[in-house]
Amino acid sequence: MAQMNFGGVTENVVTREEFPLEKAREILKNETIAVLGYGVQGPGQACNLRDNGFNVIVGQREGKTYDKAVADGWVPGETLFSIEEAAQRGTIVCMLLSDAAQIAVWPKIKPYLTAGKALYFSHGFGITYNDQTNIIPPQDIDVIMVAPKGSGTSLRTMFLEGRGLNSSYAVYQDATGHAKERTLAFGIGIGSGYLFETTFKREVYSDLTGERGSLMGAIQGLLLAQYEVLREHGHSPSEAFNETVEELTQSLMPLFAKNGMDWMYANCSTTAQRGALDWMGPFHDAIKPVMEKLYQSVASGNEARISIESNSKPDYREKLNAELKALRESEMWQTAVTVRKLRPENN
Repeated sequence: MAQMNFGGVTENVVTREEFPLEKAREILKNETIAVLGYGVQGPGQACNLRDNGFNVIVGQREGKTYDKAVADGWVPGETLFSIEEAAQRGTIVCMLLSDAAQIAVWPKIKPYLTAGKALYFSHGFGITYNDQTNIIPPQDIDVIMVAPKGSGTSLRTMFLEGRGLNSSYAVYQDATGHAKERTLAFGIGIGSGYLFETTFKREVYSDLTGERGSLMGAIQGLLLAQYEVLREHGHSPSEAFNETVEELTQSLMPLFAKNGMDWMYANCSTTAQRGALDWMGPFHDAIKPVMEKLYQSVASGNEARISIESNSKPDYREKLNAELKALRESEMWQTAVTVRKLRPENN
């Protein structure tokens, strides 16, 4: 385990150099990895593990997602089973279903979590909020987690490109004395870039805050606010979108992703530098109280409650699709469709 300096704070991380794939294969050579769910994280993790030489099966109910698993090469009756049969066959049972689906299937798979097995998660939701989910594992199994810091699609794409997506890892329960090595081997097996330690609680708190904050919720709110102000002051949809979204995603993000925000500032005009430095303070002061309110809503379990209640309603999918349709059909994102078509690589 290597010590790395992150902004003056030392953390322990696990890299692929010190924990090679060969070591991971040796640790898990007698395991049957049962991936339950083939939706968001399931395909990327299952296919990466299979390609890396691990013994993997998939558990998925029949339907569109089941058909996708078949198309990806999983064979019914050999490597593709019902969720219950996969849980019975697996020695590491991976809960990669949605949070709502995990709650629904838990009573069906719990009897198959016999002594010595490992219950694996890629999100701390079900365990951290078990007062609401009722996911309480038996005491004689390992409970572990590897949480890739991105979508399953990104995990798979980067794997095929020879790169790795960074992941956090945690051990909630070590019944066998081998939970940590199982966890790290699994993290290397799915193609993680490097692994950093966390807890189930810290993972879900940071994850829910990030999704609702800068990664998804806040960024949409910020972009829309700027777009609307420009449009209300007479700017065309194309101009408002280019100044709000296109320049951010196509020009500036690659700059600060590569070397940091200061480097991006240094590669912009002096007018842009001055304005950014002057206005980052007011934006910070306006946004931080909202972020603190969000974090407290996550920590209190309120966000979990809202999610569980919403996802359990029979018309949940219909209402979700209606909200996504409204977002997709908004002027800003319809403008995006045209702008993307006009990019040079599409002409």
